[in-house]
Amino acid sequence: MAQQTDPNALQQQREQLRKEIDATEQQLNETKKSAKVNIGQLSLINRKLDLQGNIIDNINHEIRSLNDNMYLAQKEINRMSRVLDTLRQEYANSMVYAYKNRSNYALLNFIFSSSNFNDAVKRISYLKYYRNYREMQADNILRTQKLLNDRIKLLSSTKQKKNTMLQEQDKEMSKIEKQQEEKKAIVDKLKGRQKELMATIAAKRKQDAKLKNMITAMIKRQMEEEARKEKAAHLAEAKNNAIAKNNNANSKTSSTNNRSAGPLVSTEADKALDANFEKNRGSLPWPVSGYVIEHYGLNKVTDRVDYSCPGVNIGAQVGEPVKAVFEGDVTAVSYMDDRQVVFIKHGKYYTVYSNLGAASVQRGDHVKTGQVIGKVGENDDGQGELDFVLMNGLNNVNPEQWLRH
Repeated sequence: MAQQTDPNALQQQREQLRKEIDATEQQLNETKKSAKVNIGQLSLINRKLDLQGNIIDNINHEIRSLNDNMYLAQKEINRMSRVLDTLRQEYANSMVYAYKNRSNYALLNFIFSSSNFNDAVKRISYLKYYRNYREMQADNILRTQKLLNDRIKLLSSTKQKKNTMLQEQDKEMSKIEKQQEEKKAIVDKLKGRQKELMATIAAKRKQDAKLKNMITAMIKRQMEEEARKEKAAHLAEAKNNAIAKNNNANSKTSSTNNRSAGPLVSTEADKALDANFEKNRGSLPWPVSGYVIEHYGLNKVTDRVDYSCPGVNIGAQVGEPVKAVFEGDVTAVSYMDDRQVVFIKHGKYYTVYSNLGAASVQRGDHVKTGQVIGKVGENDDGQGELDFVLMNGLNNVNPEQWLRH
């Protein structure tokens, strides 16, 4: 049997998608206040197209479900029609027989022709049963006819619902065509700015390289600090062992069992934080409320212009609060050009928040999940943007796989 789909759930999903489209449209209108078309607008129109496509998929899903229901309803109607025809034929045959044997003389003759009293009682019982059987046949015909009429009404209602959904599908297809035209206009304008875009992306790549160097230098310093701590711990352990030996001690200090699992995870607190961070993969909150301008990895702007993003670049209102995605220790707050960068350590993982207009934390602070660490700054197009990078040691990882969907 075809899998049933809850139409109410599909309707709720469509309403939620339309709300997201409206919110994206508002964000798009905000970016259009800029004097020139920008990559953020292309990102938003792509998001609108994706959401619109999801609405069409949703409608198609419901239409397929309605088709399945119509098929099953028609199949049931055909079956019940055959049953009704059989019941009517049997009832007609019984009525013909009753008509032929309708005289009281025939009934009495049927009873009195019995060979004995018990046989006569059985024949009377049979006549009562036959009369009840005919009444039951009539009731079955009426009930079956009512069920058949109900199925026909349901099929008619389902067909009307399908026609409504097809009309809604046509409207949504018209919307997606307009959005495709809007996207084409934005792409054409971006192509007209190709030299400027290439210069902007070249500047971004230079900033990314600078940020990567800053991250690498900071993590190496962290490793060196942890190595010094580890060396100091070994020396202290050796000293304690020597003292214990002189005192005829038979066991080593507990520090032997607390050796580091790695150069960036040297304490029990680091291990716990590292493990908790990994457990929250896929459920970390976004650092700021907004929309994705550039995803992790290769982003194609035009046929000739692309950009490989080391993290995820998020468009937001200038001055919007930026929040830590997980608890950790602020290892550095630096300037990159006229904007600030905050680095937070979570065991062997680091989250990096760059393009901040202002930072509200300093090195050495321990921050909690959701704590405000700064404010969104402007990008080169005058739009608000946060560049968010996630590191596993010295390696970049895709932040969107860790953030809540």
